[in-house]
Amino acid sequence: MEIFHKILKAAVQGGASDIHMKTGAPVVFRINRQLIDVEAPFPTQDWMNTVVQAITPEHNRVRLEADRETDFSYFAPGIGRFRTNIFQQRGTWALALRLVKAQVPTFEQLGLMEVTLKIAEAERGIVLVAGTTGSGKSTTLAAMLEHINSNFRRHIITLEDPIEFVFEDNQSVIEQREVGLDTPSFSGALKSALRQDPDVIMIGEMRDSVSFAAAMSAADTGHLVLSTLHTTNSSQSITRILDFFKADEREQVRRQLAGTLKAVICQRMIPAVDGTVVPAQEIMINTGTIKKLIEDNRLDKLAAAIETGVDDGMQDFNQALLKLVQAGKVTKEEALLRATNAQALEMNFQGIFLSQGKRILG
Repeated sequence: MEIFHKILKAAVQGGASDIHMKTGAPVVFRINRQLIDVEAPFPTQDWMNTVVQAITPEHNRVRLEADRETDFSYFAPGIGRFRTNIFQQRGTWALALRLVKAQVPTFEQLGLMEVTLKIAEAERGIVLVAGTTGSGKSTTLAAMLEHINSNFRRHIITLEDPIEFVFEDNQSVIEQREVGLDTPSFSGALKSALRQDPDVIMIGEMRDSVSFAAAMSAADTGHLVLSTLHTTNSSQSITRILDFFKADEREQVRRQLAGTLKAVICQRMIPAVDGTVVPAQEIMINTGTIKKLIEDNRLDKLAAAIETGVDDGMQDFNQALLKLVQAGKVTKEEALLRATNAQALEMNFQGIFLSQGKRILG
């Protein structure tokens, strides 16, 4: 375990976000989104077996034996806490560890839009932070929670699998519950949370219809519910939610969602000119127009409503990328690679704006 802890310490000191280990291959760190081989002994099968046995919590061992994979938090004294995934590949153990940052970054450090602050300050409704894996969803969600914690007297309950950021009570009272350690399931913990006098409930990830139905129920009764979703844009998030439910349930769910949704923030991480990464944020706020489109099942018009909703604090990805380029934070080339509509963004760079939103919406 001495070598294992040395690897973890080197990762923290080197600014790595992730660590990858598998039998017979180099240890790999992810630094600024790049994978880098590390000068360390190649893990052997016996060594990996020893590490897996040592770090797996007692309550996860049955699941690991049955499923050949499991998630948990691992705390190394004097080094830090890591979100850990153990799995098998080619019949041997492999590890993926992500550093859980002890200090939650601020909005300014993350480069988040000011409207995100106002969304975090909402008293009720569902707020979703969407994006692909590695798009910074959990970090943005943590920054929103810390903003609430620092400025409002609220009772916050988090339901996570596993815990990614550790919060300390400031103005708010926070309880963090880890699935597997503190509660058997998201859905069960969410139902219990409603009996624990919360103001804010954070769910690490929306995974099924049971969780989302409970989230809508919580929002209906005056709670603020924060969660993440794996989608590529804000309007697609609505379709993804409806896909959780059976076909004959979707009409009712869609109307309930129209009444409980507060906002969807979708992110893409863009390489910056200074060698770091910055988020491009698409913001959809549940204005009267958005609510009406969801109620009427005109989901194909949501993108146009986002484009034309600038005065309400909304923006689409092309608008976000244009601002980043104009601010000198990212290059035109990087922005075009990640644009929803690269041709339209290229025209925007030339000062040409052909908005179809108003015509489409009528």
